Amino acid sequence: MLSTAIDRRTLLAGAGALVASGLTPKGALALERSELLFLAAARRPDQSYAITILSERGEIVREVPLPARGHDLAIDGRTGRAVAFARRPGTFAVAFDAAGTAEPLVFTARPDRHFYGHGAFSADGRVLYASENDFGAARGVVGIYDVGAGYHRIGEFPTYGIGPHELILMPDGRTLAVANGGIETNPLYGRDKLNLATMQPSLCFLDVASGDLVARHTLPTDLHQLSIRHLAADATGQVWFGTQWQGSEGEQPQLLGRARVDGEIRLADMPGADLGMLRGYIGGMAASGDGSVIAASSPPGGVVVYLDAASGKLVGRTGVMDGSGIRAAGTGRFMVSSGSGTVVEATVGGESLAASTLPRNFDAHLRALPAQPAA
Repeated sequence: MLSTAIDRRTLLAGAGALVASGLTPKGALALERSELLFLAAARRPDQSYAITILSERGEIVREVPLPARGHDLAIDGRTGRAVAFARRPGTFAVAFDAAGTAEPLVFTARPDRHFYGHGAFSADGRVLYASENDFGAARGVVGIYDVGAGYHRIGEFPTYGIGPHELILMPDGRTLAVANGGIETNPLYGRDKLNLATMQPSLCFLDVASGDLVARHTLPTDLHQLSIRHLAADATGQVWFGTQWQGSEGEQPQLLGRARVDGEIRLADMPGADLGMLRGYIGGMAASGDGSVIAASSPPGGVVVYLDAASGKLVGRTGVMDGSGIRAAGTGRFMVSSGSGTVVEATVGGESLAASTLPRNFDAHLRALPAQPAA
């Protein structure tokens, strides 16, 4: 079957005379030399916001303007479509295609909902799922959008928890994994956390066809303030999660864990010194290309840690100041972006193979655009 993923040759062809895609001659050169592209929300020097498309060397290829601060993106690897979501409690999303052959499309959440900054495409690319807040009822929902109808909202189903953050489509194409952070918020109170004493985080698996709850995993009662936020699936279909501790600063719970649809939830057992480096906060998660290694970033800790997906053991770490956005960039390698504009190619062995610093403040997440296989 012919792949419809977008590679750099398709991008160049679709861009016409460069102007159509917003490519500068410098950006076109960066694109021509690239095998992988990475996308991240960023703030520019003039204080405007955009999605920045980067080469694997950290060069800016092109940018897609955003109305305000963005957070993460959903990417359909089959077509090169992408949707950038507003940072909570924002209500806008911007849909665009990587080739730049069409004008970006802005759409919004329902008036009584807001986005949590994350989403995922269905396996066939026809539907977009977005994590949203039904703040009037203090419950999480998955908003459902028809891609072919200009991202018209066609329904929703519950996440069976409060404060859903990242959601990912499982390899079976039929199940969504949703990280319910457990924290109640309401736009009337900005980003204030309203229920820290009673929060109940969970990792839920949902049937995308019916919206039914397939499985719900919760943490022990004494860890009810361990907010589950970010997800990555390994090679076996196991879902790894990263958390953010909302309890006492004097406590140091494990921050990474894993679960299967039909298995129990388990926390990793990181050594105390390494766990302390994470400062109670995981900013992003990513699996290696073969799914054998799970990477987790801690912006306040200035470190990325790597766990063996089979054993759950720590196998390496890389220091990256304020590093949060993370994606696989090849065998044993990850691209890491930071709030200060640094883009680092890091290895599981702890090395930094290359780094560049751009006049951008990158938000918390980084996504990769799959390259089309050579004919």
